[in-house]
Amino acid sequence: MAVRFSVLSTFTPTPCGIATFTEALVTHLSRLGADVSVVRMVDTLQPMKSIVTHQWVSSERRGAVDAARALNSADVAIIQHEYGIFGGPDGEDVLDAVRELDVPVVTVLHTVLTNPTRNQHRVISELCARSSALITMTETARGRLIAGWGIHPSRVTVITHGAEDNRADPLDNRPALGLRPTVLTWGLLGDGKGIEWALRAFAQLRDITPVPLYRIVGQTHPRVLEHHGEAYRDGLIGLTHELDLTSIVRFDGDYLSGPALRQIVRDADVILLPYDSRDQVTSGVLTEAVAAGKPVVSTAFPHAVELLSGGAGLLVPQRDPQALASALRRVLTERGLADRMAASSRRLATSLLWPAVAGRYIELGGSLVGAPSRYVA
Repeated sequence: MAVRFSVLSTFTPTPCGIATFTEALVTHLSRLGADVSVVRMVDTLQPMKSIVTHQWVSSERRGAVDAARALNSADVAIIQHEYGIFGGPDGEDVLDAVRELDVPVVTVLHTVLTNPTRNQHRVISELCARSSALITMTETARGRLIAGWGIHPSRVTVITHGAEDNRADPLDNRPALGLRPTVLTWGLLGDGKGIEWALRAFAQLRDITPVPLYRIVGQTHPRVLEHHGEAYRDGLIGLTHELDLTSIVRFDGDYLSGPALRQIVRDADVILLPYDSRDQVTSGVLTEAVAAGKPVVSTAFPHAVELLSGGAGLLVPQRDPQALASALRRVLTERGLADRMAASSRRLATSLLWPAVAGRYIELGGSLVGAPSRYVA
C-alpha cells in the first residue's frame, strides 16, 4: 500500500527556493506511487493547486491547529524547516503545529547553524524532539546537528537536495567551453549573494580572448524587495558601470524555473557561486549546476566543499575577487581543465537526480508508518 505523505512548506508559485524544492519533491514522490498532499505556508490566502489541501497564513498563529489537522490526514508528515518560513520569533510557530501531530514526523532541516541564538537553538531542539526522523542534505549539516544539539547519529539521515537531469546528450562531444564562454550566476538576489566580488573579479579578466560573458539571472528575493527594494541590484548595476563592464555583464531580473531555467543553465559554460556565507550547508543552485554536468567555481561554503572537492569545481575564499579571478582564469584558459571538471560533475549527477532522492524519502517514510509520532529517548 502506498505511503501517504503530507508536506508542510512554502510552495509554488511562491518565488522561494524551498517552494521550488517542495514542488519537485512531491512531483517525484507521486511519480513513484506515493499519495502526497501539501499544507502551504502563505502570507495571504492564495488560489490553491489541487495538491494543496490547506493553507496556513503565517501571521495567524492559531492556524497551527488547522494545519496539524490537515497533516494528520496522512501516514507521515514532512516538515520543510527554514527559520524564515513560519511565523513568530525564529519561526517558532511551527512548534504549535507539531505539538498537535499524531502521525510520524520527518523534519527536513534546510539550515543548521553553527552559532544559533538561544531561541533558534530552542526551536530546533523541540522540533527534533517531536520528530520521528530528521533529514539533512549534507554530512556537514548532520555533523552540526549531532554536535550542537546532541542528536543521536542514528536519527539523522542524509538525503541530498534533488535536481532534474539537465546533462547534455552523451553523444554530444563538444568541449565544455563555447567560442565566447558564458559564466552564469542565478538565483534570488540579495545581500550575501556575493555578486559584487564576482564583478570585481571580471574586471581582472578583460585580457582573456574572447572576453567571457557574465550572466546574472534572477529576481530580487521577495523579502529583500519588501524591506529594501532594489537597492542591492541597483548597487550591482552601478558597480558594473563603475568598472566599465557593461559589455561583459548581462542582468536578467526574471524569476525562472522549470524548462526555461534548465535551458539557461545548459547554455552556460561555467557556473559561478560567489556566496559570502561560510555557513551554508544546502544549495539548490549548486546541486542543479552539478546535475547539469557543468564546471563550477564557488566560494568554500560547506555544501560546495563536500560536493566539489572531487574535481567538479574550484573552491576559493569568500569575499576575495583576486581568488575568484584566478580560478575563473584557470577554467577559461587552462587546456582541458573545464572538460575534466564537467566530466566529474556528470559522474556525480546520477546520485543527485530527483527519482533517486524521492525513492529515499519513500523508503524512510515507509519505515515510519505506524511508529510513534515523535522520538522516544
